[in-house]
Amino acid sequence: MSADAPAPDTAALRARIDTTKAHPARVYDVFLGGKDNYPADREAAAMALAANPRGYLTVRHNRDFMRRAVTLAAQEGIRQFLDVGTGLPTQQNVHQIAQSIAPEARVVYADNDPVVLVHAQALLTSGPEGHTDYIEADLRDPAKILEAARRTLDLDRPVALVLAAVLHFIEDEAAYPIVKQLLDALAPGSYLVLSNVSSDLNPEQVGRITKSFKERGFAMVRRSHAQVERFVTDNGLEMLDPGVVPVHRWRPERIVDLPESQDPDPEFVAGLDALDRTRYQGINDVTDADVSVYGVMARKR
Repeated sequence: MSADAPAPDTAALRARIDTTKAHPARVYDVFLGGKDNYPADREAAAMALAANPRGYLTVRHNRDFMRRAVTLAAQEGIRQFLDVGTGLPTQQNVHQIAQSIAPEARVVYADNDPVVLVHAQALLTSGPEGHTDYIEADLRDPAKILEAARRTLDLDRPVALVLAAVLHFIEDEAAYPIVKQLLDALAPGSYLVLSNVSSDLNPEQVGRITKSFKERGFAMVRRSHAQVERFVTDNGLEMLDPGVVPVHRWRPERIVDLPESQDPDPEFVAGLDALDRTRYQGINDVTDADVSVYGVMARKR
């Protein structure tokens, strides 16, 4: 963590956690096989899985899209990363991906869930040559994010801005100006990595899932191909091939999946509930109907 960043008051943060309501970061954690979630989050995840039994594929392919895009940015010489809507620590966080290529990479994470900040010490284990920081901030307050990010990042040099599976919690009238404000503050040569739940991929099942989530307190703004593309074109960015596509089609490669899915015991897996069984199912066998998130990467000229 940055030497200038205040140490989190863990007791105060825990007091703010409402375990009775599902939170997007914790529902996401359920599908990634994490442990930092509560019954309300599991209930929301189970309802989503009932609506779309292969919906876990979307979450895990979205995560792997982020891995591939961050890898490309690091390979292209980016040494600074701003990941907004970080979520809970899991394997292959942005700093792990970037610093495996460039140990000196500097990464700032931002999220508004106190559970995430409680676990920030696990998230912020940087290599000795690099640097990581975590800021508690809402995407709806880009000025605060940028101000705090400057503790660690030099915004006069290129930055990869990662907005993976977070903008669909922001309404259109706010989402487009927020992305513009963040990008305007970044130097030419910066990258945007973005993914968003779609309105025109698998619409019937995704509609049931978003309805279920809305009943549990958080709405998801589904966006069409054209609406996702606007985040690029409205800001004059150069879109990287293959453009806006379902995340599993963005420069695909065979995925190294969750460790549990490698040669699991069939009898043991059969005894699990539907939600826990997803951890033991590989995700390389995927179809277009299984994935309902668009991904895109673009470069600021």
